[in-house]
Amino acid sequence: MKMDRRHPRGRIPGFYRLDREARLAALADAGWLSEDELETLSGASCAGGFDHGVAEAMSENVIGIHGLPLGVCLNLVVDGEERVAPMVVEEPSVVAAASGAALRVRAGGGFQVETTAALMASQIHVTELDDPEAAAGRIRAAEAELVATANTLIPRMVARGGGARAVEARVLPPHELERRGSLVVHVMVDCLDAMGANLLNTIAEGIAPAIAELTGGRIGLRILSNYADQRRVRVTCRIPPEALTDARWTDGAEVAARIAEASRFAEVDPYRAVTHNKGFMNGLDAVLLATGQDWRQAEAAAHAWAARSGTYRPLSTWRVLSDGTLVGEAHLPLAVGVVGGAARAHPGVRAALRLADVGSAADLAGLAAAVGLASNLAALRALATDGIQRGHMALHSRSVALEARAPAELLEIVARRLSAEGRYTPERARELIAELGASPAP
Repeated sequence: MKMDRRHPRGRIPGFYRLDREARLAALADAGWLSEDELETLSGASCAGGFDHGVAEAMSENVIGIHGLPLGVCLNLVVDGEERVAPMVVEEPSVVAAASGAALRVRAGGGFQVETTAALMASQIHVTELDDPEAAAGRIRAAEAELVATANTLIPRMVARGGGARAVEARVLPPHELERRGSLVVHVMVDCLDAMGANLLNTIAEGIAPAIAELTGGRIGLRILSNYADQRRVRVTCRIPPEALTDARWTDGAEVAARIAEASRFAEVDPYRAVTHNKGFMNGLDAVLLATGQDWRQAEAAAHAWAARSGTYRPLSTWRVLSDGTLVGEAHLPLAVGVVGGAARAHPGVRAALRLADVGSAADLAGLAAAVGLASNLAALRALATDGIQRGHMALHSRSVALEARAPAELLEIVARRLSAEGRYTPERARELIAELGASPAP
């Protein structure tokens, strides 16, 4: 359930200039963090309440905890609501760029989101069939009974209003190494606010004996499909040309035209489309990682969707309308969950979900896709104007200074000098440390 926030504001000017404690305080003052959440995220371990005991319970062969920065994307407006999106990513330019792009989108009213029902497929592979078409027909004829059987396996999901909705049978093309036919059965399940992997696998294994009896074949694999092509999200935005300008690029119409041109490039060239989509996934994956989602599944499904025509294509496109407005749209499968799994076990994930103020899995999918489209916009605008390195390397300078072991009190000074000189090497950072009369930190 979404929290009752009295004065939430996703726009916090100068946020990046604050230190960590001040940033947390600003989020709390804006209504995004409760006292408990503030304590979780500001603890001495700085690990969001994630300790070795939780790690041992969540994974295997644990020898430690591997940390990554937790940041926030600001300036978001999604479906008319102020939002903040948690992002876990090691690259500072991803967070900064997404926040900057969200501010540009904000000028056009923000992002609009549409989602489908949370339908996913539980797969049962049937092999060694003499007449797979006839076997598929028997499955289709027994659909009602099979749906009822599947729902007996997941009573709690059914009680919440979800559950099996349909059964499909599809004859598979012959394989040169198999002399007999095969088919696959899909039990389509509405997973509601769960990602659904465990319940889908439960159905696949539990219903397999009935499938074997109906078909007379041998049961092969029984597992969910991660290609959630019926559980999709669409996000759109409209940006007035004046919101695309800056001190160096004052003609917003030209910037919009260049972004649209870059989009068309990705639509006709798979080599460019891969990098175009990587820019989109930069933002989306960071939100998924912060909120404890299976981002590997999301990546696999997104790229399968991008290639569904037989040619790899962009997940997002950009066009300029006759009045000069830049319009962006992304459409992709996205299966996320806000119940169970890491959402229940990881205290940092729980805090991130509350910070995101998500009310449902569909809400989280929309928020993540909005950040993905913001990241994509930021990358395209940079590429179409000054080039990607100018902003990226300026933010990367802190990482270079850290690699050179700049003392904490000199870290920002060294980073700014590297950026001003346009030299981003550890060797130059070490020279600057020496010039400032210091030695590298131990």
